[in-house]
Amino acid sequence: MTKELSTGIYALHSNLTDALYFEGFWSIPTGVTLNSYVVVGEKIALIDLCNDSTDSLSNIEKQLKEIGIAFSDIDYLILNHLESDHTGALSAFLAKNEKATICASAKGIALVKNFCKIDEEERFRVLTDLEQVSLGNNKTLQFFDTPNVHWPETIMTYEISSGTLFSCDGFGSYGKTGDKLLDTEFTEAELVAFEKEALRYYANIVASFSLFVTKAIEKLSSVSINIVAPSHGVVWTKDPMRIINLYKKFAGYNTKGPQEKKVCIICGSMYGNTKEMAHEAEKLVKAQSWDCEFLPIPETDVSYVLASALEAEGLIFAMPTYEYGIYPPMRYVFELFMKKHFYDKKILRIGSKGWVGGAEKEYKEICEKMRWNALPSVEWFGKPSTEDKNQLSKSVTHFLNLLENKE
Repeated sequence: MTKELSTGIYALHSNLTDALYFEGFWSIPTGVTLNSYVVVGEKIALIDLCNDSTDSLSNIEKQLKEIGIAFSDIDYLILNHLESDHTGALSAFLAKNEKATICASAKGIALVKNFCKIDEEERFRVLTDLEQVSLGNNKTLQFFDTPNVHWPETIMTYEISSGTLFSCDGFGSYGKTGDKLLDTEFTEAELVAFEKEALRYYANIVASFSLFVTKAIEKLSSVSINIVAPSHGVVWTKDPMRIINLYKKFAGYNTKGPQEKKVCIICGSMYGNTKEMAHEAEKLVKAQSWDCEFLPIPETDVSYVLASALEAEGLIFAMPTYEYGIYPPMRYVFELFMKKHFYDKKILRIGSKGWVGGAEKEYKEICEKMRWNALPSVEWFGKPSTEDKNQLSKSVTHFLNLLENKE
């Protein structure tokens, strides 16, 4: 169903429910929404497209008909971002429309040619930073360069008269919205659930580029934003700053901003010895009134591990040595932490040494690369002894004091 955001501005959306993963490997058990938008003046602009893997193009076509518009009526196709979930149906759209000008940043137009294999030079228009395009009837689009939120060609489009920001992947979230879309259509509990999915989406998709997110938010502060209309998730009409401020907080999590008073325990254990000590650590953390989330791996999907770890002030890695090195499921977690720039964390590692140890050496190398403030690890052979548990208690107390800046 088409949703009118403001006079002459409509949201079109499709719910992606048959895919297990986003970008091929991020779990989306509650699906995801693909949003496109149309702005109607004397001329008509379609902002962002879709991936047609779930007939989303035909869904958009049906929704346009609800407001008396056909694909052939579109004068401008604005491509804020060229990833395939926004452009997969581009060739199919162009087959239905022979006149629309394809608008994107200079890097975006290059990707249209290279990724989409479209080379109709006369139909391309390169958009420059802060450029405006009038559609007539008091509808004017302004374009903001927001590179690396989250690809280098990304822009955001702003409709001046209504204060509507079409933010593409910025300010988005996982989770299908069903027949609803606007924040006013959801209960507070539902919005909180979407905010949690926004954190997971951010940690998985955007976290590597947090400095650029901060810069984009600062840049957008020059305009009055009344509606935030992302490509995925809820459209924020009642309180648009709610999602913007949330993203500002997310960006701060891995750029030396405030983090949550929380310890995330990520635990991989082969025979239960490391898990036993990890649960001891959990009890000690909770006894000091800290929020604590215990995440066993590989049982916990890594997309949730990233979300929890991003916001947490402290991390405890519980992992044994495996064949003289890091336990493989934990190695994958470390690789993603490095990819997503989870720098400057305060951490503690505990784990069984296996035969003779060996994980510690690789772990210290990772700590150095990530600039982690790592306390001395707690290691033991086989089943932990009373002495090992006493050492764990001392180390966790030291760790919590470090988090509270008492040491």
